[in-house]
Amino acid sequence: MSTITTEELAETTLLRFATAGSVDDGKSTLVGRLLHDSKSVLTDQLEAVERVSASRGQEAPDLALLTDGLRAEREQGITIDVAYRYFATPRRRFILADTPGHVQYTRNMVTGASTAELTVILVDARNGVVEQTRRHAAIAALLRVPHAVLAVNKMDLVGYDEKVFAAIAEEFTAYATELGVPEVTAIPISALVGDNVVEPSANMDWYGGPTVLEHLETVPVAHDLSHCHARLPVQYVIRPQSPDHPDYRGYAGQIAAGSFHVGESVTVLPSGRASKISGIDLLGEPVDVAWTTQSVTLLLEDDIDISRGDLIVPSKDAPATTQDIEATVCHVADAPLTVGHRVLLKHGTRTVKAIVKDIPSRLTLDDLSLHPHPGQLIANDIGRVKIRTAEPLPVDSYADSRRTGSFILIDPNDGQTLTAGMVGESFAAPEPVKDGSEDDGWDF
Repeated sequence: MSTITTEELAETTLLRFATAGSVDDGKSTLVGRLLHDSKSVLTDQLEAVERVSASRGQEAPDLALLTDGLRAEREQGITIDVAYRYFATPRRRFILADTPGHVQYTRNMVTGASTAELTVILVDARNGVVEQTRRHAAIAALLRVPHAVLAVNKMDLVGYDEKVFAAIAEEFTAYATELGVPEVTAIPISALVGDNVVEPSANMDWYGGPTVLEHLETVPVAHDLSHCHARLPVQYVIRPQSPDHPDYRGYAGQIAAGSFHVGESVTVLPSGRASKISGIDLLGEPVDVAWTTQSVTLLLEDDIDISRGDLIVPSKDAPATTQDIEATVCHVADAPLTVGHRVLLKHGTRTVKAIVKDIPSRLTLDDLSLHPHPGQLIANDIGRVKIRTAEPLPVDSYADSRRTGSFILIDPNDGQTLTAGMVGESFAAPEPVKDGSEDDGWDF
C-alpha cells in the first residue's frame, strides 16, 4: 500500500465504526489483521507483538494483541475495555472501537457504537447466530447505526462451505431487518488467515462481494450534522475580569448539531428567553458562522440569565420542554433499575433529579417479543421506561438527533452510570400502568 501524503489525508472522509460479537469470535484478530494488512502498524508495535507471541510458544504473531492492550485482557484472552484505534488508507480515515464480546461487558458496546456510522458484527461460522449476536444487533438498531456488516469468521474451520455462510447470513439478515436495521452486508472471512479482510480470498471463489476493508472504504458516510436541528449545550459562561472587556459575557460549548450565524434569533431553554446572536468567537477570533462539533462562544444582544446546562437553539426550531420522558434504554449497571427508582438524569450538560415512573416492557432477544411490565431491568436488558424529571428538559427525539435525543441515568448515591437512554425509540411497547409508589420528596 502506498504512503499517504498530507494532502491526500486532508481530502479523505472519516468513518467511525465499531466491532462486536461473542467471546472468541475473533474481533481482536480481525482488527489486528485490518491494521497489519493495511500497513497501519508501526514496526515497534509489530515487534512487541511478535515477542509476546513467541513467549507464549506461538509460531506466528498473534494479531489480536494489537488491540488487546490491557494486561488483564492478555492474561484472560478476552477484550474487556473498548479499544480505540485510528488508521487511514488513501481512500478514507477510520476511528475504530473494538468492543467486548463477553455478555458481562455488553454495556461497553453501547459506548463504542454510540457514535458509530457502521457496526461490524462477527459470528463464528461453527456456532452461527447466538444470543449475544442478537443482543449486539438490537443495540446497533436502537442506536440507529445506519450500516451493519455481518462478518462470518473462521470460514477456514468449516471448509469454506458456501452453504454454511448462506444459512448464517439469511438468519441474521432476517433478524436485523425485523429490528429495523436499514442495511446488512454479509462477508465470509477468516481473520486468522486473512481471507476477505483486506485481500480477496482464493479459497472462496464462490463469493463475489467486497472485502471488509473495501466495504469500509466505499460505504456511504452521511454524518454531516450541519443541516440538522441546531443545538448548543452551554458548558461554561465566560466573564473575563479585564478592564479591556468589562461587559463581555459569552456562552461557551460544543455545537451538538446544526449551525449558528451572527444575527440569528435564538431561544434559551428551558427558560424560553429569546435574543439574537451578536457575535461568535472561535479559537479567540470572531466568525460569522459556526457549525457542528466546533467549540465556540456565543455572544447575545440581551443580558439573559444563562448557566451551564442550558440549551441555545434557533427560535424557529426550538424543541418542546417536558418533565415526562418515554424512552428505550439499555441497562448497564449490575444493580437493577426498578419502578420508583430515584436517579439523576444527565442530558447534554444538564443534570436533574428524576424518578422511574414505569417500566412498560422488556425486550426478549430470541424472538423480539415484549415482556410486559417486568418491574425491573437487570444488567444488559433492553426495555422501555417512563421517567419524570424534577425540571423541564428540552429533548429531541433520538431519531432526529443522536446527541440531544439521548441521556444517561446516574445513581445519586455513588455517581455510577445506570442506564443509557434513547428518547422516543420504541419496540411498540404496551400501554404502561400507573405506579403507586409513595411520596418521599422525589415525586415530581
